[in-house]
Amino acid sequence: MATIRKKGPYQWHVQIRRKGFPSATKTFESESAALKWARDIESKMDKGVYFDRSEAERTTLGDLIDTFLKEHAPFQYKRREDGKEAYKFQCAHLKKRLGKYCLAAIDQRVVAQYRDDRLADMWRGKPISGSTVKKELNMLSKLMGFAEIEEGIDLPRGNPVRKVRMPKDSAGRDRRLTENEWERLEIECRASRNRSLWPCVQLAVALGARQGELLNLQWKDVNKKRRVALLRETKNGEDRPVPLSSQALSILESLPIHINSGKVFNLGRMTLYHAFIAAVKRAKINDYTFHDLRHEALSRLSERGDLSMLEIASISGHKTLKMLQRYTHLHAEKLAQKLG
Repeated sequence: MATIRKKGPYQWHVQIRRKGFPSATKTFESESAALKWARDIESKMDKGVYFDRSEAERTTLGDLIDTFLKEHAPFQYKRREDGKEAYKFQCAHLKKRLGKYCLAAIDQRVVAQYRDDRLADMWRGKPISGSTVKKELNMLSKLMGFAEIEEGIDLPRGNPVRKVRMPKDSAGRDRRLTENEWERLEIECRASRNRSLWPCVQLAVALGARQGELLNLQWKDVNKKRRVALLRETKNGEDRPVPLSSQALSILESLPIHINSGKVFNLGRMTLYHAFIAAVKRAKINDYTFHDLRHEALSRLSERGDLSMLEIASISGHKTLKMLQRYTHLHAEKLAQKLG
């Protein structure tokens, strides 16, 4: 039964108590609005479809993000030394655009508008990629799941992200350096004040490792006798052993051992980033990133012609062969040469 009390001018307080349901309360400016809400809630209770949405109306996405970053993220994500965790940037973009919305107000239309607005944004003269926006929407979906499962907040419409079309992934980069560009890059990397830059570039190509995997590599995980290195804290969260070629062994043999850190490269991510970008600029090379070295490594493995795609995937760490599809034409060319 609903109880309606007038608590003051334009303040009509409604309280509904029914066995088997949580207490429902709300305040309205008029008695008619209070009566209408009470009838609606009681009708839903009669049909067994009522749930309490007050918490979803009180909690904004900004509040949820703050709780997520403080109580959940530190245990879910491994801390990086430079503090440049991608999830923090994703949460920052979501909070900037949707932070003032209460969770009950975020439906598929709001999410779709966020998607379209982000795809129209520019970064360094280029539109934001579909892959970037897709990652942000996946983070929003994770936040909604966190609200339901960890915080016990009932979402009136469920998880709205699941009802929205995701943007297409961006086409994979296919930037490779010419022989002349490689020569210029080597000269500028060797000329860098950072003496680890060129060995780092060489080993990135020799191992096909991502930047983070390379910078986290420790000497204790390098077995020169068995010619295997163990990459930890990989993108998919699993440790990955990679074979050490003769070239990789030679590079490792030339490096000093940092006793204090135990790491092969005693470098921070941003230190390496700035040193590499500066060398690329001095070499007058356009549109080339450190991650392109990984593409170069996998392209070279495919061009060998004596490795299967499964073998290449075991080196690269890809869970499925779909991500390696752009290298299949290189593999096929070598097979064609074998067939004559």
